[in-house]
Amino acid sequence: MKHILVTGGAGFIGSHVVRRLVNNYKDYHIINLDKLTYAGNLENLRDVEGESNYTFVRGDILDSDLIEKLFQEYDISGVIHLAAESHVDRSISNPMEFIQTNLVGTVTLLNVAKKFWEGRNDVCFYHISTDEVYGSLGKEGMFTETTAYDPRSPYSSSKAGSDHLVRAYFHTYNLPIKISNCSNNYGSYQFPEKLIPLMINNIIEKKDLPVYGKGDNIRDWLWVEDHAAAIDLVFHKGEVGETYNIGGHNEWKNLDLVHLLCDIMDRKLNRPAGDARSRIKFVQDRAGHDMRYAIDASKIERDLGWTPSLQFEQGLDMTIDWYLTNSDWLNNITSGAYKSYYESQYKNR
Repeated sequence: MKHILVTGGAGFIGSHVVRRLVNNYKDYHIINLDKLTYAGNLENLRDVEGESNYTFVRGDILDSDLIEKLFQEYDISGVIHLAAESHVDRSISNPMEFIQTNLVGTVTLLNVAKKFWEGRNDVCFYHISTDEVYGSLGKEGMFTETTAYDPRSPYSSSKAGSDHLVRAYFHTYNLPIKISNCSNNYGSYQFPEKLIPLMINNIIEKKDLPVYGKGDNIRDWLWVEDHAAAIDLVFHKGEVGETYNIGGHNEWKNLDLVHLLCDIMDRKLNRPAGDARSRIKFVQDRAGHDMRYAIDASKIERDLGWTPSLQFEQGLDMTIDWYLTNSDWLNNITSGAYKSYYESQYKNR
């Protein structure tokens, strides 16, 4: 049995990756290591809690003793590294937390992997990153795997640094690594500080819908389950030492996205047309707000055969239905009530 360590597996993207691996690879043992910060929620994985090939460990990727214990106890042969602080606004107000988790935490994992995997080529350290490391695009062009890094926020800078460190361990220590950089994810189980679940929650509660600046910033949107499928593919079939860009081929201006979301929500909630749009409030633009992101995902399509399965409108409709159907999850995570139960169930090892 292969023992795969997934860091940040209780988070938004991580929970989809863990669920996919637990359900699709019964000969794998998936160890989910998560600190359970505000965005880590074990309710995201309640459906796999009882599976025999799944183990949850509460802990911090900065804890080298814990990481070493896991490598030794389980003979870890693969790491899928998703644990990260990931919210740009939070990085602006508290950059040190992002440096610690995203840079020091990544090096801590790399050092343990290097120690236990010396001379092995049947192992893999797979680092999941973001398209924000490339900076901001103008009206034309797309990010490719060879685009020069130009991060603009403490968050994207910390992720850029972690990417460089992972590559350095490949070139310096021959550590078998893979990296992918993805565009904006959306879908079920996303913490409602991000744009789409924030707007859904605020529309439900008839609150203001804050839009930065004029809403002209453009993002490429990727359904989280398509991203999980791509991660699965890169982990198993990607070339060691290579980077793969993963994008949804779905560019939307923020304001156009919010308009679409408002109209769908009004219809689903049986409210008058234009009800949600009337609560859009333009707020001061975020410092260093990148204008446009767009991923050229031709490499992963050409080399590994991956393409996104959903167009944005279809995925958005499914996502809204999920949040409306799972109102208890949304209420719990916005109140923090879920933590009291899981705090009593899981302790640091």
